[in-house]
Amino acid sequence: MARRFRLRSLPGSDDEVSESNPVIDRREFMRYSFNTAAGVITMASLGSIGFASLLMGTADSSGGDTAVRFWVPSGAEDSVWYGDRHLESMSYSAFVNAATDSPTGMVGAQGVWSGLPVNVMYVPHTENASTPIATDKPRFQFMDGYTESGKYVGSGYELEEDPALAPLSIHDNLVVIFSRCTHLCCIPGWQLVQNDFTNNQWTPGAVDAGGNKLFCICHSSRFDPTAIEKNRNRNRSTGAEFDYIGIRRTGGPAPVGLPLIPWIITGDTIEALPDFKDWYTYCD
Repeated sequence: MARRFRLRSLPGSDDEVSESNPVIDRREFMRYSFNTAAGVITMASLGSIGFASLLMGTADSSGGDTAVRFWVPSGAEDSVWYGDRHLESMSYSAFVNAATDSPTGMVGAQGVWSGLPVNVMYVPHTENASTPIATDKPRFQFMDGYTESGKYVGSGYELEEDPALAPLSIHDNLVVIFSRCTHLCCIPGWQLVQNDFTNNQWTPGAVDAGGNKLFCICHSSRFDPTAIEKNRNRNRSTGAEFDYIGIRRTGGPAPVGLPLIPWIITGDTIEALPDFKDWYTYCD
């Protein structure tokens, strides 16, 4: 059964967040996408990333569609393992099965959730967590987060210590990542281009080297989906700062990493939860 959650407002915001429809609708998504210089860049990239495919809107039922769905870029149908599943609901078993064909046991997919771009990453954390850290033995790494100026923000270990973050706790070897680049709000892809950052290998320590990285095709920002940290971002409209749990930025012009999205399995379907929706509106 689907769970109900209270949505948290941005720190310092007096606006109340409605719980009747806890998703961002098509009009809001368009506004988030085109109200900055990133809109021009994103529109120029339509041929490469099929941006219009993201505008799937929401379900007619109250509360929208909580399922995370596969999104296959135009022309990539034969190059990604989920190429024949465009806009199908993501099943957990699909990731488990696909991971058996990966030399590292890692597998990722692009997706959409209620019209928002996401990336979903399966990592054999449980299998490798009790063994010494080694190349190509991936696991989630909890790391300290720092602002651009070097100020310490907090640790990814707070996921296990702060009850308020309990919905985000790592489980079932999988994370869901909100995918709007913190540089100019473009949409990072998952292996849209073949290069040193998207090879099927894993390097420990969240270094900007080879390994499975989310790669923003607009300005080459890179993010490590296995490095979980606490960091700080700013809402571009209000200037309000907020701390969040996300994945580490490892290179490129992006100032900080990308936030995580809590999720559950309903049957075999991956469903995202709107607990921390304020984290995903920094481009507004």
